[in-house]
Amino acid sequence: MFVLSLLSHKLRLPLDLPNLSPEVYFRRQLEMLFVDKVISKLGLCVSVYDLRKIEGGFIEVGQGWPSYEVEFRVIIFCPFVGEVISAKIKHQDETGLVLTLGFFDDIHIPAAYMQQPSTCKFDPVRKQNLWVWLSKHEEFVIDGSEEIRFQVQSVNFPPLPLQVPENSQPFAPMVVIGSICGEGLGLLSWWDDDY
Repeated sequence: MFVLSLLSHKLRLPLDLPNLSPEVYFRRQLEMLFVDKVISKLGLCVSVYDLRKIEGGFIEVGQGWPSYEVEFRVIIFCPFVGEVISAKIKHQDETGLVLTLGFFDDIHIPAAYMQQPSTCKFDPVRKQNLWVWLSKHEEFVIDGSEEIRFQVQSVNFPPLPLQVPENSQPFAPMVVIGSICGEGLGLLSWWDDDY
């Protein structure tokens, strides 16, 4: 789920640093640039782990500050296909479920990847759609307050749209598609007796 990735980035070092070492300054700059952002084809940057190498110090033509090439490692969130993860339900409708890990909210469980047979029903008491797994013995309601276990089917990095229609959902640079169709998957309470 989490991996260390080696990156490099060119940074300028101001001449008037307020009592900061270059290493501390570079780390802060890298955190502002990368943390909580998705790096395409890599994943969500969670933290700058360490600085590996700082090279350069050249003043380029027209610049007043020296530039350095900083090699550093970051902690990246990018689950692998087949991985089983526990999350919370953020939203559910007739298209499926949207899950959250707290720090990442773009996990989708499409209707086709629900326990089968399942159906989406409107609950007049809660005034929302709820998914129900229709097992042989009873109906299991997917309650939004419980933790849910899913298996990663794919991790997608959609291209940035050129035009965004009004009233559209915010663009998600990384989307995890999951499944709750299988033994041990779905709400944790469904499988309490087995674990």
